[in-house]
Amino acid sequence: MKPKHEYYETLGLKRGAADDEIRKAYRRLARKHHPDLNPGDKAAEDRFKEVQEAYDVLSDAKKRQMYDQFGFYSEAGFPGAGAQQGPGAGFGFGFGGFDFTDMFTNAGGGARPGGRPEESGHETGGSRFSDIFSQFFGGNRRTARQPEKGADLEYTLSIDFWRSMKGTQVKLNIARQEQCAACRGNGFAGGNNVVCPGCNGTGTVTQQAGAMKFNLSCPRCEGSGRLRNVCHNCHGDGRVTSQEAVDVRIPAGVQSGDRLRVAGKGNAGTMGAPAGDLYITVRVEPHAFFQREGDDIRIQIPVTVWEAALGTKIEVPTIDGRALLKIPQGTQNGQRFRLREKGVNNARKGKRGDQIVEVSVQAPKAQDERTREILRELAQLHEEDPRAELWARI
Repeated sequence: MKPKHEYYETLGLKRGAADDEIRKAYRRLARKHHPDLNPGDKAAEDRFKEVQEAYDVLSDAKKRQMYDQFGFYSEAGFPGAGAQQGPGAGFGFGFGGFDFTDMFTNAGGGARPGGRPEESGHETGGSRFSDIFSQFFGGNRRTARQPEKGADLEYTLSIDFWRSMKGTQVKLNIARQEQCAACRGNGFAGGNNVVCPGCNGTGTVTQQAGAMKFNLSCPRCEGSGRLRNVCHNCHGDGRVTSQEAVDVRIPAGVQSGDRLRVAGKGNAGTMGAPAGDLYITVRVEPHAFFQREGDDIRIQIPVTVWEAALGTKIEVPTIDGRALLKIPQGTQNGQRFRLREKGVNNARKGKRGDQIVEVSVQAPKAQDERTREILRELAQLHEEDPRAELWARI
């Protein structure tokens, strides 16, 4: 007997199609037959459901492998005749086209035409096996809950220039998931000492169909291995969201883009798993005078013409206060000087950067006749053309 739906044919593909081919085919057909685009068209709606069903199976690696090996009977969700089409046909437990639906539904007593079990107070063999395979292929499938580490949290912190130079301590109010105090993180009220008799605390049960055995999530405890009441405070998650004040130490020398880690201050884990971490990305606000370049600090200092010409000593600001800088005779505009270890302290490298001082020679304003006279005398004493070399190179 042929399966109700051939999933590859539904998507217009051949067996062995690549994952991206399956995705592209699904998107194309889903857009074409989507009920919103075909209002009132029952055929389009049914076709859309078939496409969705085919994609649900073929996009899942485990479901697709099972389908490729054994095929699929949509009536009861049992691998059947399609097994002869895939690699499973060569195994000793192929089903050779026999429909097991009738056998299992008849085992339970009454059955409707077509092999569907009657709606009664007891559970028929057919419905049990239908549930097994519907869990495997999706729908009611449940997986055992496993402890999971809490998610990491990201936070951006803006600080001013001076706090980045000296280091600081800040208190941040972080919204994070913490362990539920009511259930101590297990997600259930009344403790967790009742072992599920359906699986003996393992969380899984074994079902056998002919030569095949399947380990499935225990339906009674939903894979937890315990019978408990869900905690009303956290609704079974084991965690609640709250605001927490977290003290964060900002080391001296931090710069924009640096990422600081606060261990264990991310979201709490589930079922006793460790919490995630809090990562803080620092953004340093620029300073109006000091400019940072790596571990160096760069500033620009104005000097007068006579200071640059005759040489002098001047005081310049640094991040530590004032420092004395020697301006040699004949200093030119834009010339740079280095103050050793007056830059940023780099704790990782164990040393400090330098401060680079760039000189900006300021011409005097000739606002009175005496000043202009002195400048004219100076021009007569130095008649050389400072642009002579420039013209010679052109």
